[in-house]
Amino acid sequence: MKRKLWFLMTMLLAVALLLAGCGGKKTTLKMATGGTTGTYYAYGGTVSQVLSQKIDNLSFDVQSTGASKANIYLISDEEADIAIVQNDVMYYAYNGIDLFAGEKVSGFSAMAGVYAEVCQIVANSSITSIEDLRGKRVSVGDIGSGVEFNARQILEAYDITFDDIIVNNLSFGDSAAAFKDDKIDAFFCVAGAPTTAIVELTTSNQINLLEIDDEHAAKLIEKYPFYTKFSVPAGTYKGVDYDAQTVAVVASFIVKDSLDNDLVYKMTKALFENADEITVGHPKGAELDPAYSVSSISIPMHPGAEKYYKEIGVLK
Repeated sequence: MKRKLWFLMTMLLAVALLLAGCGGKKTTLKMATGGTTGTYYAYGGTVSQVLSQKIDNLSFDVQSTGASKANIYLISDEEADIAIVQNDVMYYAYNGIDLFAGEKVSGFSAMAGVYAEVCQIVANSSITSIEDLRGKRVSVGDIGSGVEFNARQILEAYDITFDDIIVNNLSFGDSAAAFKDDKIDAFFCVAGAPTTAIVELTTSNQINLLEIDDEHAAKLIEKYPFYTKFSVPAGTYKGVDYDAQTVAVVASFIVKDSLDNDLVYKMTKALFENADEITVGHPKGAELDPAYSVSSISIPMHPGAEKYYKEIGVLK
C-alpha cells in the first residue's frame, strides 16, 4: 500500500513539474483606456484579446478611466502598465507644458501610434476657409480641454488668436446643437472621422469642412511635432463631396518605462502583425501602420518598441 501511494505521489509531482515547465509564469498587465462608452475602452478591449491570444502567458486587466490625462498619471505612478492616450497629451506631459504646465511627468514612454483623431473644423456654408473665422462665433471645445489647445494652435498657424473670434466653450454634442440652432458659426471637433455628432448634424444642415493647406500644416507641425497631415475622404459626411485636408493627433499606446523590453517588443510586433484580426473586432484596427506610428511619436520610445520598428526598417 505504501509503495502504491509513494508511486502515485511521485507521478503527481512529475506531472505538476511538467505542467509548470510548459506553462511558465503568467503576466497580467493593467491597461488604462477611457470611459466605457468611448472608443478607447472598446479598442483597448479588442487589442487586449488579440495580444493575449498571440503572446504566451500574457493577459490584460482592461480598466475604464478618465482617458488621456488620467492615464498619464496612472502609468507614471505605476498603477497601470499600458494605456491609450492622445499623442499631443503625452507630449504636453513629457515636456511639462499646456495641460501639464510647469509639471514634467516621467516614467512613461511610447509604444505605438494606432489611429488618427482628426482635427475637424465644421463651418456653415458661408465660411469657406479658416481665415474666414475672424469675427465669427466659434466653439473651441470645453475650457482646458485638449480640443481647446488644438484649436488655439491651429488658429495660431493662421495668425489668428482667440481675441479674433467670439469664443464658445462647448462639447462636441453641444456644439452640434448650437450650430443647428444658429447660435454658432463653426466648431472644432477632435475625434475619429466620421464622428457621430457631425454625421447627425449633416442630416439637417449643410456644412463645410475647413481645410488646412500644405503651407499652414507644415508651419503647425514644425512647432507642434505631434500633428500629422490627414485627409478626410469625400463622402465621409453628407454634402461634403471633396477630400478635406486637415491634421490629426494620434491615439497612442504608452507603457511604463520599467516594463520588460522583450515583452514590449512582443506586444508591438503582435499589434501590427495582427491588424486584420484587430480590425474584425474594431474598425479602427484598419488604421494600424508601423510607418504612421513612428511619424506620430514625438517623445522617447520604449526600447522594446524601438527594436521592432528598426527590425522592419521604418526606424533607423
